[in-house]
Amino acid sequence: MKQLFTLNRFFVKYKWHLILGILFVTGSNYYAILIPQKVREALDLVQQKIAVYKEINPSLKDAFYDELGHTLLMFGLIVTGYVIIKGLLMYFMRQTIIVMSRLVEYDMRKEIYAHLQTLDQTFYRKYQTGDIMARISEDVSKVRNYLGPGILYGINLISLFIMTIYAMLQVDLVLTLFALLPLPILSISIYYVSNLINEKSTLIQQQLSALSNTTQETYSGIRVVKSYVKEDQFSEFFEGQSEEYKNRSLALAKIESYFQPLMTLLIALSTLLVVMVGGYRVYSGDLTPGNIAEFILYVNMLTWPVTAIGWIASVIQEAEASQTRINEIMDIKTEITNNSSESYQIEGEIEFRNVSFTYPNTGIQALKNVSFTLKKGEKMAIMGKTASGKTTIAELLTRMFDVTDGQILIDGKDIREHNISVLRDRIANVPQDVFLFSDTIKANIAFGHPDADLEEVESYTRHASVHEDITKLPAKFDTMVGERGVTLSGGQKQRVSIARAFIKKPDIVILDDALSAVDTATEQTILSYFQETLKDKTAVIITHRANNLLNYDKILVLDHGQVEEEGTHEELVSESGFYSSIFRQQMMHQNYPV
Repeated sequence: MKQLFTLNRFFVKYKWHLILGILFVTGSNYYAILIPQKVREALDLVQQKIAVYKEINPSLKDAFYDELGHTLLMFGLIVTGYVIIKGLLMYFMRQTIIVMSRLVEYDMRKEIYAHLQTLDQTFYRKYQTGDIMARISEDVSKVRNYLGPGILYGINLISLFIMTIYAMLQVDLVLTLFALLPLPILSISIYYVSNLINEKSTLIQQQLSALSNTTQETYSGIRVVKSYVKEDQFSEFFEGQSEEYKNRSLALAKIESYFQPLMTLLIALSTLLVVMVGGYRVYSGDLTPGNIAEFILYVNMLTWPVTAIGWIASVIQEAEASQTRINEIMDIKTEITNNSSESYQIEGEIEFRNVSFTYPNTGIQALKNVSFTLKKGEKMAIMGKTASGKTTIAELLTRMFDVTDGQILIDGKDIREHNISVLRDRIANVPQDVFLFSDTIKANIAFGHPDADLEEVESYTRHASVHEDITKLPAKFDTMVGERGVTLSGGQKQRVSIARAFIKKPDIVILDDALSAVDTATEQTILSYFQETLKDKTAVIITHRANNLLNYDKILVLDHGQVEEEGTHEELVSESGFYSSIFRQQMMHQNYPV
């Protein structure tokens, strides 16, 4: 239970729920113990009265019979009262301990969700979405079972066991020893089975993560699956994973199915020993028949708690396996730490000083000694072949990663010394992989400025040349875009993303191939708007098209993470490099102004 010890802080937080729960469990078991004692008294009384009944005057037998009936009625009412009190205390013990487990479950999910948002891109490149979802849902539920029913029945088992054995010892030591004789076998069985359950539970949770990830990927990429007619192949793959999950679950169920009959057998053996040894003790005059009935009730009272040992062991081992997986991600610390809490304005001056960067999860060096300077309001285009390091510059500017070597300065201050919240709030980033939330178009655009009204949202969609497309939709700006914007085309998603970025009125703008999915005419319309709106903003525009519609102050050409060319449009066109080659190829197909 080493991993589960990390949950002790919740027991401290909700100590009154736990303490009251323990008191209610103890009280409930106390009244449960009184019931067999009353039954013993009643049976012994009946036995005594029967002996007297045979010897008394026949004329007194009716009155004697009425008195006996009244006495037994009182015994019945007392036992009924005990049962009612026991039931009430059981209700309150569930209202404390089970409620505590639900509160802890709520806290854990919040903590994990908040922690996941602090982690950097290295984590999300290593862990798959389905695996993360399984940990925050299924694994937390397994832990909740330990904190609720597991703790409840564990406390019930301990308190009832102590009280019952104490009550049995008060009656007869010999009979108690024979009644508890099967317990050592039970203890050894629990130890052996618990290890097997822990091993099987870990394998089941791992396979469940694989199933969740397969499902998430399949439905996120359903367009690709359908376009390649791979539905049957994916179904077979999912069926294979489901079969593996079934086999692992059946293996665990088989172990648990062996355990349950063993518990029943041992309890039945205890009852048999009580009847045999108890009968002999009654015959020898050491005990009364009521004591035998009392002991049988005690043994039956222990049946569920002792039988539940297997279930509790299973719950604890499953929770241990799940908490191990939760602790694994909770122990991960982000390397992107916020070193400032100040609030200030960003002017927009950018400087890269001999920046090199290697992706930590792959070891691929994306940038090598890259240096450039952008003053406030200047615009720079970045071009280059695939995997030349263009997108890496955008990720470093938004501090999704920290540089391996060198230094990035924003307004003359190291980017690592800036307040991350202020920095990212003042940078508008339109990434290459556009992401829209499963919400309305208006909500997606206003995401960059939550207080924006519809009129302001419409204004920015006009600048992004997507207003006409939106007004043609049945619900217009209230249209639900679906998961990841699936109801919109690639070009529409890009333009909605551009509107979302500019509505926040940033100081620095980063466009990572943000116009790749729009036609030339739409691109020119959007760029003409950029010409006006970007005049006082620092802009870094990653593109594959060589043009000067934005009057770039600087153009950077990257190759294998290094700066191969740097200059203005006119300077690079006059050279015989990569930029000039791309520009002349475009001139052959499109009428771009030089």
